[in-house]
Amino acid sequence: MGAPPRRSLHRQLLLWLLLPQIVLWLVAAFGAYRLASRHADELVDASLLQAARALARQIKPTASGVFVDLPASAQDILSVNPANPQERVLYTVSSPPGQLLLGDARMPPPPGQPALNEPVFFDTALPEAMRVVSLDLHLGAAGALDSAMRVQVARSTAPRDQLARRMLLDTALPLSLLIGLMSMGVWAGIRKGLKPLAELQRQMQGRRADALDPVQLQAAPAEVGALADAVNELLGQVQHSLATQRRFISDAAHQLRTPLAGLKGQTELALAAATDPALRQRLERVHESAVRGARLVSQLLVLARAEPEAGAAQPREPVDCTRLVSEVVAEWVPRALAAGCDLGVDLPATPVQTMGVAVLLREALANLVDNALRYAGAGAAITVRLRDAGGQVVLEVEDNGPGVPADLGERAFERFVRGATGGDGCGLGLAIVREIAERHGGRCELHAAVPHGCVARFVLPTIALNQA
Repeated sequence: MGAPPRRSLHRQLLLWLLLPQIVLWLVAAFGAYRLASRHADELVDASLLQAARALARQIKPTASGVFVDLPASAQDILSVNPANPQERVLYTVSSPPGQLLLGDARMPPPPGQPALNEPVFFDTALPEAMRVVSLDLHLGAAGALDSAMRVQVARSTAPRDQLARRMLLDTALPLSLLIGLMSMGVWAGIRKGLKPLAELQRQMQGRRADALDPVQLQAAPAEVGALADAVNELLGQVQHSLATQRRFISDAAHQLRTPLAGLKGQTELALAAATDPALRQRLERVHESAVRGARLVSQLLVLARAEPEAGAAQPREPVDCTRLVSEVVAEWVPRALAAGCDLGVDLPATPVQTMGVAVLLREALANLVDNALRYAGAGAAITVRLRDAGGQVVLEVEDNGPGVPADLGERAFERFVRGATGGDGCGLGLAIVREIAERHGGRCELHAAVPHGCVARFVLPTIALNQA
């Protein structure tokens, strides 16, 4: 089961801070629209009621019936709104209510049972979306009986909706601008607030495995400062642990090398004085074991120094690879002659440099040459080659021996894995070489030589001479 995807803290903070603002903006916009609609309705209703009362004043009861004092010019004004000629205005007068005296017969009756002198406002869709006021009034004596009349005035709702939308825009635009400015402020605040975390991430990501100096954060908030303090405390504990490990390695070197050296010396003296063949054979085995033990201790110490946890005490500096190869090959020439091998060197015309720990690089090359001498066999030709290949230092140790078994492959770089059953190797040489290569940002590979043999290729990044 894979790990859950990582969520961005910056994105989560933006979401939790901006989402409520957006919701509040929507609620505010809806509330502003409802408020604008209500105010628009109040304005329209007041205008309709004023027109209905004015129309009612033009209806007067008489002894013979009802007198309507409504000239044609007044009817034109009621039919068309002078402020908006496109707006339709309808009116109806009926007495008693329901019996049309004048106006538009399509006007619907009001809902329910209206009370006298109480205006009733409602919306209708006939002949179009309109707002209607219905006012029932006591007409007084009209003929022999008292009677009532109903005055209705209707106006199109389109202007009311336009007014509501204008009021909404007048409210929503400044509100949207305010929300936008607040969002920009929130984004800038989150970015500034998380900047110490980004700085902490940058410092930790750009570090080498051997860089254990404390994290430095300037003007960090209390929460980020506490995190940096916890990281620094952990780095301090690692430094203390590494110091203890280095002291142990140093003490172990002295404690192990001294008795092994004494054992080698005593066996050499015993071999020189031994005359019994059986005893001499046993002493030779003891001597071989002592030599192998001394070499094993030496390589274990080198491997411990090459590991990343021990790299803090080994500062890197420019290393002249050309000089290093020449010195190492010169040191191993007597050993090659004793083994019956031809050890040669192929160096470039110009110096090649890399950045690293010279002691570890020398040990890596020595292990490659040692492996070639051990497993190539007597009479083999071994060439140590150095070249600059496009920004990389390529160091090759090639021999024409039997080569590495095909089934061994990458396992040859594992600890205590040997490429052959013969010899006195301990299976740590190539493991040390790869560890050193990785600590220097490089790699080590084994390839088959043509027509036979093995090529151990050690690749490191190069530096220009003017950068040294």
